[in-house]
Amino acid sequence: MVHCSAVMKTSEICHEFVVAEPDAGQRLDKFLADALADISRNRLKSLIEQGQVRVGGQTITEPAYRVKLAQDIILSVPVEPVAARPQGQSIPLNIVYEDDDLIVIDKAAGMVVHPAAGNQDGTLVNALIAHCGNSLSGIGGERRPGIVHRLDKDTTGLLVVAKHDRAHAGLAHLFETRDLERAYLAIAWGTPSPSTGRFTGNIGRSPRDRKKMAVLKRGGRTADTGYQLVTRLANGALSLVECRLSTGRTHQIRVHLADAGHALVGDPVYGGSRRGSRRKLDPALAQIVSSFGRQALHARLLGFAHPVTGEALSFESPVPEDMQALIELAGKADDGTKKP
Repeated sequence: MVHCSAVMKTSEICHEFVVAEPDAGQRLDKFLADALADISRNRLKSLIEQGQVRVGGQTITEPAYRVKLAQDIILSVPVEPVAARPQGQSIPLNIVYEDDDLIVIDKAAGMVVHPAAGNQDGTLVNALIAHCGNSLSGIGGERRPGIVHRLDKDTTGLLVVAKHDRAHAGLAHLFETRDLERAYLAIAWGTPSPSTGRFTGNIGRSPRDRKKMAVLKRGGRTADTGYQLVTRLANGALSLVECRLSTGRTHQIRVHLADAGHALVGDPVYGGSRRGSRRKLDPALAQIVSSFGRQALHARLLGFAHPVTGEALSFESPVPEDMQALIELAGKADDGTKKP
């Protein structure tokens, strides 16, 4: 145990470990809980989510991260701990549906779903605590009350939150068994061919950049994305694509489309166009596309059976203004595909 004041703004104590063979493959939070009997697993989860753990020199914020043989792990524990539970903040929410069991939100671009390293407040969770009080389900952990699934910070659209543990367990089961409907709209580079199909490549951490996800030839987790071309844009330089998720891996749509050569417009991590696609754009449109401020991805449809009543629920969100403006500017090629 050593002090780490050289890299910390406040006094912290570091715990250092090396993963031995019997522990390889364990979840990070369980590995740390087994090693540190005096710190609860919930507290360790909170520390991980706050960016207090480095694995092999990289900050890891996912408690479910699987440790590997011989990895160096450093846990920094503040002497004066940050409050584990987020505080409620009065932040406007676009509420699509609400009852005693759950709430469906149409999330705006730029809103982080739950507190984590670099985003300790101003999140959807902070807004939900202010709106719902202490009724939110605790299954998701102190930092993620009520959260069953997530959308990336700059992805817009529909997200369901559980208000109590029974609803959370029921919704989690639907996601686990894939017994729900999720559809996204994406503006991508190029035109997928064939116009309808599936991406099934396993997704895991990129071996070249641990901050990114990638389609892996070995390892990773099963990922299944169905896609359909909605319409060609800008004479095929761009396209509007509907994606339907059967699994819910981190950055799944962004990774699958990028791996197929059709990265999302505006994606700061997986973006980039093929030169041929960019050359098809006239200079004015090319400038607009290059300045699009986020990945062009929108969760437009969410359908599921109510976890308490069993009622069939389905919600749709209109295309956000920034994506709609880009679609209209790019123009739609009259190729017989359906219109959005």
